[in-house]
Amino acid sequence: MSLQGKHRILMVSDFFYPNFGGVENHIYSLSQCLMKLGHKVVVMTHAYGNRSGVRYMTGGLKVYYVPWKPFLMQNTLPTFYGTLPIIRTILIRERISLVHGHQAFSTLCHEALMHARTMGYKVVFTDHSLYGFADVGSIHMNKVLQFTLADVSQAICVSHTSKENTVLRSGLPPERVFVIPNAVDTAMFKPAPVRLSSHEIVIVVISRLVYRKGADLLVEVIPEVCHLHPNVRFIIGGDGPKRVRLEEMREKHSLQDRVDMLGAIPHAKVQSVLVTGHIFLNSSLTEAFCIAILEAASCGLLTVSTRVGGVPEVLPDDMIVLAEPDPSDMVMAITKAIHLLPQIEPQEMHSRIKKLYSWHDVAKRTEIVYDRAIKCSNQNLVERLPRYLSCGAWAGKLFCLVMIINYIFWHLLQLWQPDRDIEVVPDFNLMRPQGQQETWHSTADES
Repeated sequence: MSLQGKHRILMVSDFFYPNFGGVENHIYSLSQCLMKLGHKVVVMTHAYGNRSGVRYMTGGLKVYYVPWKPFLMQNTLPTFYGTLPIIRTILIRERISLVHGHQAFSTLCHEALMHARTMGYKVVFTDHSLYGFADVGSIHMNKVLQFTLADVSQAICVSHTSKENTVLRSGLPPERVFVIPNAVDTAMFKPAPVRLSSHEIVIVVISRLVYRKGADLLVEVIPEVCHLHPNVRFIIGGDGPKRVRLEEMREKHSLQDRVDMLGAIPHAKVQSVLVTGHIFLNSSLTEAFCIAILEAASCGLLTVSTRVGGVPEVLPDDMIVLAEPDPSDMVMAITKAIHLLPQIEPQEMHSRIKKLYSWHDVAKRTEIVYDRAIKCSNQNLVERLPRYLSCGAWAGKLFCLVMIINYIFWHLLQLWQPDRDIEVVPDFNLMRPQGQQETWHSTADES
């Protein structure tokens, strides 16, 4: 390391820009703040369209878009061992000291953590979602998560509900799971300079229009709210397979002049849409945290949300009206929110959110988790195998076999291309670390 006590972190996930979502925003914002603290951060994700190879983002954030195409829902095809050569090369080239994987959905994340542990690196995993226990998909996903987290150094969840869910699904000891919430860029999400008129109440919905986000609930809620409140208008931003149902609802109830469908909205324009409304409506059926309601509150909107997952932990009671994921209960909650609007002060709400949530605070808390992960003892393969055996009578033996084969492949790669033959890249950082007068120095002469 160029700076004493600083980490060299590889963030890995299938979900990153130019795709947009909560995970993508989390990785980018956390990386930027970690670099300001003096750490080196590199991101690894799969190729997006023509975006392949190495790219640089704001502040010199280096992103490896590896040449793997998404297979399903932006996930790469599971290969177990196919990603080992390129992950090994990136770890050595960038002299990584710790690998941080994001999202249990991500195939690339699971494979990177598996390869990193095989090579002796410390790993941290952040879970951004909630899963069930009964359906076939959840049972399969939970077993994969149990395999990945059997040998993880530390884990992070974005809410206490998410932590409870992850511990139950993976069997990970609770003392190794930390709760670090998401945050919001309050400099970007500011209220409108002039308070909006209350003659017409505008309710904003910005979400992926999919089943999990409660798009079917909106189909039933919107006509009823428009019937009860003639001065209410809806703005819906987002795209997805359920958009057709919403457009059909608009046509059926003749609400073309009261329901605006904006389609997909770039993140840079979300604030300009939010400030046109009074109330933000979140209809998710499952949510570990929900950054969207933070962004809305930072813009001074009163939030109406379903009482699911970690949502009740996000905002103080006077900033949010919660409802069960039921159309009639949501209509009642929206009516209550409309009556509460005169009491809402957007600028005051923005100031409170600014004090409560900060990406710099998230980065400092994550830094503590990294420090604990680095201090974890180093164990060889034989010492680590019992952890996989405990994952199940048959699954445990299968997991052990997978790790043994991975270990053999890694040593074959070392024979074919020794570590010394992989060129180390020079370091540079365009950001000045907080509280320090020096930046990362080039190490070209060292390589």
